[in-house]
Amino acid sequence: MTIQIGNAPCSWGVEFPNDPRNPAWRTVLSQCAEAGYTGIELGPVGFMPEDPAILAEALAENGLELIGGVVFRAFHDPTQWDDVMDGAVRTCKALVAHGAEHLVLIDSISPRRAPTAGRASEAEQMDQAEWAAFRDRIATVARLGAEEYGLTVGIHAHAAGFIDFEPELERLLDEVDESILKICFDTGHHSYAGFDPVAFMKRHMYRISYMHFKDIDPKVKAEAIANRTGFYEACGQGIFCNLGQGDVDFPAVRQILLDHGFEGWCTVEQDCDPALDPDTLGDATANRAYLRSIGF
Repeated sequence: MTIQIGNAPCSWGVEFPNDPRNPAWRTVLSQCAEAGYTGIELGPVGFMPEDPAILAEALAENGLELIGGVVFRAFHDPTQWDDVMDGAVRTCKALVAHGAEHLVLIDSISPRRAPTAGRASEAEQMDQAEWAAFRDRIATVARLGAEEYGLTVGIHAHAAGFIDFEPELERLLDEVDESILKICFDTGHHSYAGFDPVAFMKRHMYRISYMHFKDIDPKVKAEAIANRTGFYEACGQGIFCNLGQGDVDFPAVRQILLDHGFEGWCTVEQDCDPALDPDTLGDATANRAYLRSIGF
């Protein structure tokens, strides 16, 4: 089994490409390498240079491989379709230019869902017509990535979006062909949603093409759910703690990957609030050391 460990710009607080709080993209690359990783995600398209020559040189300087990229856009909002497609096409082009494999699709945070993150029984649901259109938008981008650009496309459940809770994820998987849509499985978001990531992996490992390693502080999670804390506020409160310090059973995750002969990338993602001056290099280093300690 060959598993490679990468990281992503969100671990440096990069959620949106033009946020003035973002660190310099070259700093993210150099610190990722310094912390012991061999690959990195693109981050939100536009954060790193879209000129392939510039980015290729910087990746090579740091001994990093580009793993994949995320389209974190409002798939739930039909008025944002042009924005979704802009992000999808630009991300696909960037990934292909650097030989990256994974296109990750995430329905971004909806004001209709934010108050019920972690509360599956209370969350607003789409009606049948709205769901069908939403599903078809996801399938359209999945087909674009898989068939036009030759990428492996994975759906990623995310707190406060409309693919958040396990039943929604499984419904989507049932309704979109496996040939164009697989799973980018995020251990932390699955826990945030109130479900068992290990149990889900046991059922769906055949469709998981890519992993995001994220841990959840159970105390912060309980308080965030009780207080209806917004997603980004919960990030600022440290809901995504260092790996091995939360409620995700990473040794069990590793064993499932071993048992199924998983090969490829597992990427650390520790979303944080850059305004709070987190020790991003220290956290990235500690996360890599923890993964080594359990055999990754």
